[in-house]
Amino acid sequence: MSLARRSIARSIAAHAVLITYTVIALFPVFVIVVNSVKSRRAIFADPLAWPTAETFDPVGYQTVLRQGDFLLYFQNSMIVTVASLFFVLLFGAMAAFALSEYRFRGNSLMGLYLALGIMIPIRLGTVVILQMMVASGLVNTLTALVLVYTAQGLPLAVFILSEFMRGVSDDLKNAGRIDGLSEYAIFFRLVLPLVRPAMATVAVFTMIPIWNDLWFPLILAPSEATKTITLGSQVFIGQFVTNWNAVLAALSLAILPVLVMYLIFARQLIRGITAGAVK
Repeated sequence: MSLARRSIARSIAAHAVLITYTVIALFPVFVIVVNSVKSRRAIFADPLAWPTAETFDPVGYQTVLRQGDFLLYFQNSMIVTVASLFFVLLFGAMAAFALSEYRFRGNSLMGLYLALGIMIPIRLGTVVILQMMVASGLVNTLTALVLVYTAQGLPLAVFILSEFMRGVSDDLKNAGRIDGLSEYAIFFRLVLPLVRPAMATVAVFTMIPIWNDLWFPLILAPSEATKTITLGSQVFIGQFVTNWNAVLAALSLAILPVLVMYLIFARQLIRGITAGAVK
């Protein structure tokens, strides 16, 4: 077999694997979205069928928007996610800059300590976290969720961003110092613009677990005023009867912010992942 044919065969095999993985990953999303606009009987009769004129029924979306304070849950999720992302990116980038730029005693140990946060699930400390929030009076507040998610996202942010910041030219930073720039100006004006692909990668990988999380909202903020969209969707699930139209509609609406964010940062995300692979 010639070299060109081998290359074509490898390319076809790689694309076949990627297409198969994409289909498997998108299949649950397809089922949720398609069934969210079907009648209850049609959902159970043929969950894989497209909605038709006979089976189309938007009652799920009508129920979600009319009951359960869905807009409040959506707002709470947005506040928690945006605030957590802001602090993760800001503090993670600053910590990564310090670890990559300055050499001090314990530098490597500090990096290893932060890397351990990726390996150890934060949920193992749920009891201690709950005790701390009770002692601080932060139970049933969005602040509690922001603090937990910030702590959860920092290890990965520092780990990824520090590798990218080590690749920023020392000559560029030294030139900034010669021109009289402070370390903060060097960080915000010179370094951050060069690591935007890594920032986008961290933002996407951090947002998805926060937006989809059910555990900490259930433990730390279960009140009606602080419910997030994932926890709020549970109001349609009963012990004996479940309103599947409303559940699927709520889940379909919850997908939109993640999809929008991915479309916005898709180019930066791909660049960040590719650069990380090269590193």
